[in-house]
Amino acid sequence: MAVSSGVYPCYENQFAIGKSGTDTATTPIANCEEFSVAFDNGVEEWTAFENEGWKSRLMTAKSVTISVKGKRTIGDAGNDEIAELAFKNGTAVQLPFKWTFPNGASVLFKNAVISVTANGAAASTSVAPLEFEVMSNGKPEYTPAA
Repeated sequence: MAVSSGVYPCYENQFAIGKSGTDTATTPIANCEEFSVAFDNGVEEWTAFENEGWKSRLMTAKSVTISVKGKRTIGDAGNDEIAELAFKNGTAVQLPFKWTFPNGASVLFKNAVISVTANGAAASTSVAPLEFEVMSNGKPEYTPAA
């Protein structure tokens, strides 16, 4: 059920991955346990004479990076899809990625660049990690909550 008001636990956010060459991301990724989001906003600044020394600004660019930490889960389709990108480059690491928010809204990155940063390596008593970054590549498709 979508959250319509108030606070919510972070696990209400959900991620899904798609196959190369498609525009959908419907395969959930198992055992994601932590994520952070960074927005990189390009802002142009100028100081016109008529503003008497005060700056004017206009946001002219935008990108998003989602950093995800989880556990490597062999046999889960989404987790396997991410892990298999560890040794790939170029357009082979561009996949559809969908982030569904707790209120039901979503953002689809049709050609997200997926950068695997950790895959299975840790202390002998640890559960194997799977960590990756999802970087926007072009304008994403935002769908508001119904």
